[in-house]
Amino acid sequence: MHNLKTTSLHVRDNQLWILDQQALPQQQNWLPAHTVDLLVGHIHALRVRGAPLIGLSASLLLALLAENGLPKAELAQALEILRASRPTAVNLMNNLDRMKQALAQDEFVIALSTEALRLVEEDKILCKNIALAGCELVKPGSRLLTHCNTGGLATAGVGTAIGVIHRAFEQGNVANVWVDETRPLLQGGRLTAWELGELGIPYQLICDSMAASLMAKKQIDAVWVGADRIAANGDVANKIGTYSLAVLAKYHDIPFYVAAPQTTLDSNCPNGDAIPIEQRSAAEVTGVAGSFGALQWAPENAAVYNPAFDVTPAGLISGWVLDTGVVTPEMVRDGVFRG
Repeated sequence: MHNLKTTSLHVRDNQLWILDQQALPQQQNWLPAHTVDLLVGHIHALRVRGAPLIGLSASLLLALLAENGLPKAELAQALEILRASRPTAVNLMNNLDRMKQALAQDEFVIALSTEALRLVEEDKILCKNIALAGCELVKPGSRLLTHCNTGGLATAGVGTAIGVIHRAFEQGNVANVWVDETRPLLQGGRLTAWELGELGIPYQLICDSMAASLMAKKQIDAVWVGADRIAANGDVANKIGTYSLAVLAKYHDIPFYVAAPQTTLDSNCPNGDAIPIEQRSAAEVTGVAGSFGALQWAPENAAVYNPAFDVTPAGLISGWVLDTGVVTPEMVRDGVFRG
């Protein structure tokens, strides 16, 4: 496979490298991910994160393992281990379904490499098309709120929700972006703030609990988020805290938009209740850890509830912005996501 590099993935000398998103923004470290165990560890630790990027990293690793001589049976086993590494983000499953079809071919090494590279290029196009569709919804002078991280760090392209924001900013329509810090791992405070700064987009970082007061003061014109899975009825799983924002936006009559590629749709999932929600380590809530070290503030052995995602019901969503265009609530009620 020829060398390639996105914001967060790098293939060099037939090895996969990932940008450690746990060390950002203080450090920009590239880590090896040339074995299944290494990549699964990076995914669990959120050194690799973002639904599209997780799927792409797994696909690229399979292709590289094939090129480096791993037998077909072991590749099949590796594929299933990777599939189980992140249960909520359906992009991973959708990408690996395509890689499984490639693995079934006689010339599977070439097929896997071709398919993995195709997935990367497709993601770039998907992101571009999402941005083009979504920017039409951003009015001049908009003050937007976003949650978690949905930029180039999470995709191969310009991102999903941040891709929309960037495109709208280039058109002169974004006055300010409110960035939720996004507890408990601060993907907003660490990653989105860094990305927006690199893009030159004006932003202000807030604690998650500050959004309601800003809405009450009429300081937010729209909310833009990404998605890890969209069910057939339009329910959306996304980073924990998204549902709260949707409820607040509904109460304050503020548009709430979800930006995601086709690879995030799961027409076989009837509704949000059927989406598996990953439960994560208590240590993420009882303290903080990063490139700066670790600190615990909660009592030892404190009981913790720590779901990585929540589900926003379709009834709270103003529009789903896909690479194919804007999907309205009426279209969702008519079954557009049911396949």
